[in-house]
Amino acid sequence: MSIIGRYITVHPEIQNGQPVFSGTRVPVQTLFWHLEKGITIKEFLEDFPSVTKEQAIGVLEIANKIVNSAQLGQIYETVN
Repeated sequence: MSIIGRYITVHPEIQNGQPVFSGTRVPVQTLFWHLEKGITIKEFLEDFPSVTKEQAIGVLEIANKIVNSAQLGQIYETVN
């Protein structure tokens, strides 16, 4: 299983194919919405007990790797 697969699942029958934390129905985007609103990871985990701290940190580490990737320019051009 890939590092992404350890933390994130994408399946058309779960939340209409939105990326969710593996083993849950909690969209990954929910973590980022919480952080954008100034809500701590601890509070996020209290709100969504099916998500583990390891999963939340793992998703943030993946996001960090993407943002700091040498290929970020290519990713940016692809999505724009």
